[in-house]
Amino acid sequence: MFTNDTLKGRSALVTGGGSGLGLGIATAYAQLGANVMIVGRNEERLESAIEHLKKSGGSVASMKCDVRNYDEVKAAVEATVSRFGQLDIMVNNAAGNFICPTSELSPNGWRTVIDIDLNGTFYGCHAAYPHLQKSPFGGSIISIITMLGVTGWPQAAHASAAKGGILSLSRTLAVEWGADNIRVNTISPGPIGDTEGVKRMYIDVGRGEMEAQKTALGRFGKTIDIANAAVFLASGLGEYITGENLIVDGGRWLKQIAPSTLGAKA
Repeated sequence: MFTNDTLKGRSALVTGGGSGLGLGIATAYAQLGANVMIVGRNEERLESAIEHLKKSGGSVASMKCDVRNYDEVKAAVEATVSRFGQLDIMVNNAAGNFICPTSELSPNGWRTVIDIDLNGTFYGCHAAYPHLQKSPFGGSIISIITMLGVTGWPQAAHASAAKGGILSLSRTLAVEWGADNIRVNTISPGPIGDTEGVKRMYIDVGRGEMEAQKTALGRFGKTIDIANAAVFLASGLGEYITGENLIVDGGRWLKQIAPSTLGAKA
């Protein structure tokens, strides 16, 4: 639906870009003309992702990076600028999570998810700032969260708190950095059926149909749905949008909070 040059001339860094939503976003960016750097902790996964991205066209590169380490994040940003000459789009996608009742959640488990999700996002924004400020297109920061970070996420308090924190951080930076021509937005995906996370948490344990029916559309989304949203926000199509949380969840969060009156007799 986008022209092949929608992102031509732009350079992007995608954390957690070796698989899942991060790889989907990186693929869409490369196909639409962007230069793309993907980073992650698993070198083997990055190598496989790069082979995939090379088929999409464009200039692509990868680098090992643990987003919990600010120095590594800053090095990845600097490597992107060194390789492509500029940084225009920063996608904070790297995330960690596991299901655990809060009463049984260890301080280390809490700290690990907060470090990856919330601190990693802050590190990405902070390290990218001086380069995004110089972008001839205007800088764009996109962070992947979830509406469960707004409504609450029973048995995932660590991830819920981190994602809610990212939303607040993003809206704060949208105001602080707006004068620097940097737009800061978030995307809240719903259950995406072709990702490993949904397969592992829902489909493999026989909860796929039940979870799909929790959405207003009655089905899982696809990785391309999130990638298209990330293209829109990063491109000139969304150049007057900042501080926004783009919800791409098939209406799941609305159905969860709406009264169960559908089908009831008057």
